[in-house]
Amino acid sequence: MSKSHLNYFICALTIIATLACSSCKTPKDIVYFQDVTMQTVAPVSSKVLTVKPNDKLLIVVNAKDPIVADMFNLPYMSRYVGQSSTRYTQNQGALAYTVNAAGDIDFPFLGEIHVAGMSRPEVAGLIKGMLIAGDYIKDPSVTVEIQNAGVSVLGEVRTPGRYAIDRDDMTILDALGVAGDLNIQAERESVKVLRTENGEQKTYIVNLLSADEVRNSPAYYLQQEDVIYVEPNPTRIRQSQLNANTILTPSFWISIATLATTVTAIAIR
Repeated sequence: MSKSHLNYFICALTIIATLACSSCKTPKDIVYFQDVTMQTVAPVSSKVLTVKPNDKLLIVVNAKDPIVADMFNLPYMSRYVGQSSTRYTQNQGALAYTVNAAGDIDFPFLGEIHVAGMSRPEVAGLIKGMLIAGDYIKDPSVTVEIQNAGVSVLGEVRTPGRYAIDRDDMTILDALGVAGDLNIQAERESVKVLRTENGEQKTYIVNLLSADEVRNSPAYYLQQEDVIYVEPNPTRIRQSQLNANTILTPSFWISIATLATTVTAIAIR
């Protein structure tokens, strides 16, 4: 083997080894909350959902006299396939009040009530006070739920989809958890949360590698209709380029094997 052929052979082996090592390299940005230590202590705040236009509110009034209370409750409704009429039953879902664009609901006997920007307990307290002040019910009990509160989780998670907000203080971590957590190919430093506020769409970037940044993000606590998008990392993007000749595609390694075979054949001549 000549010296020049030997140099070619060594150079080819070096390139192959370098590319192989880089393709097998373990990404460092995988572990969440890398700034957390055993001594890390952080205050825990609370958050409550507030009513927004287009929310559907389930409002239930109870009292000692159920007949009087039922005057303020929407009926239970079920529409069966093939029927043109509406059938009311006691074992189906109750109708909800839809908050209009102005933030109001039209409540029986009480008329229009402005509820936008209020929490569920605040809405319940307002209606309870109006019922007592109007001498409709002496000692009512009012409960309020947001029926359609939910968030969408898209991108590099195990199970993308829309998920219900089942409590006021649901966080982005809770949503990612019910979506099955991030895939290994997910970009953890720039999870996007799209939120509509005051008629404008805002985008927040959440860095899951830092517990401090996650905790202090305005998007830590979720709101109705938030959209969480998890981007793919560069490796995942390269894998999606099926026709590209990258270090993660079969065509690349076939080319490398062909090159190695050619260099070896030349070297042994």
